[in-house]
Amino acid sequence: MTTTDIDGVLARVRFDAAGLLPAVIQQHDTGEVLMVGWMDAEALRRTLTEGRVTFWSRSRQEYWRKGDTSGHIQLVRGAALDCDGDTLLVQVDQVGVACHTGARSCFDVDPLTPVIGEAA
Repeated sequence: MTTTDIDGVLARVRFDAAGLLPAVIQQHDTGEVLMVGWMDAEALRRTLTEGRVTFWSRSRQEYWRKGDTSGHIQLVRGAALDCDGDTLLVQVDQVGVACHTGARSCFDVDPLTPVIGEAA
């Protein structure tokens, strides 16, 4: 993406009061939801221009890329804003596991058993 393209994207994003946007990370070929992270404008810019997913760590107050220390990287394959511009979907090729616990997906760690809904 060019600088002009990035500026257009940033103009459409509705960051929260802390200047952050939730980013849902999805395996591009299976649709599996791997994790959710947070991005500010700079993390979004890096993600869209560098081919690797960059997040803003709310706890450490710094940028981080999945896999820089573990080798379990996320290669960007696509991205889309939701209809309100307040959530980002990033489609990736996940190399290795996505969760810091060692699970493939962060949603494999604590499955719940909800009542299954039925159409009336």
